Amino acid sequence: MDYLYDGPEKSKHIFLFAHGAGAPMTHSFMNVVAKGMGERGIRVVRFNFPYMAVGRKVPDKQSVLLDTWRQAIVDHGGGKKVHIGGKSMGGRMASMVADEMKVRGLICFGYPFHPPGKPEKTRTEHLDELRTPALIIQGTRDTFGTPREVAAYPLAKTIRVEWIENGDHSLKGGVPRAIALASMFTIEH
Repeated sequence: MDYLYDGPEKSKHIFLFAHGAGAPMTHSFMNVVAKGMGERGIRVVRFNFPYMAVGRKVPDKQSVLLDTWRQAIVDHGGGKKVHIGGKSMGGRMASMVADEMKVRGLICFGYPFHPPGKPEKTRTEHLDELRTPALIIQGTRDTFGTPREVAAYPLAKTIRVEWIENGDHSLKGGVPRAIALASMFTIEH
């Protein structure tokens, strides 16, 4: 697996950062967040899921995505050494292996609580029992989960949700705050 690194090589804070369903590890959002967290002393490690690495548009099966996460964690010293997370789908997949891999923490940028326009199809079943300390950074105008919808979900007490006012699924207008929140969380956990 190919990795892209930002931040100090010898940092004791490592954040493995996965892309969303439709854009690779080099997407502008990924670049800005990785650079911003790296400038705060965090070693940020990006990777592409297999489908993206070969240029396909349709994501791999969930089992492949989860195995990719497991490999990235092992490749970087194991769960006790890393924080994991990602943009949308990348964060959701990270949330599904966080407890199993015993990672230090989980950060999701724009969690896809449900598909846009389909609030009845929730993707939250595992979040009510998550034991890993987690930070979800969500825009108040995110069509994948609004403040009203998210407030109704039974989320574990280990999950903290921070809202970016007027932010969309890409956290437009609030990326600097998202970087600051994610960096502080990584350093504190």
